[in-house]
Amino acid sequence: MSLTRNAAETVALDALTWLVGNEDLLPVFLGSTGASQDDLRGAVNDPDFLGSVLDFIMMDDAWVIAFCDAHNMPYERLAQARQALPGGEQRHWT
Repeated sequence: MSLTRNAAETVALDALTWLVGNEDLLPVFLGSTGASQDDLRGAVNDPDFLGSVLDFIMMDDAWVIAFCDAHNMPYERLAQARQALPGGEQRHWT
């Protein structure tokens, strides 16, 4: 199942909200991206940034499970949302 860009942005915004509310994981995200908390406020309308939020969460299965369980969402939904945002297209290396 593929998602529309609007649906993907909604998933990513939910992910960003979840991430901001996670006091253990938020500093890891900020440190790995170089973003500040002020940057987060301005980035909510940036589909590229929202894609980076999904990329970050998908780095660890435990984070995917925690987010998806908190939102009663199928685990594969993050990858589907990522594919619908800029830079998320599947690449073929052959």
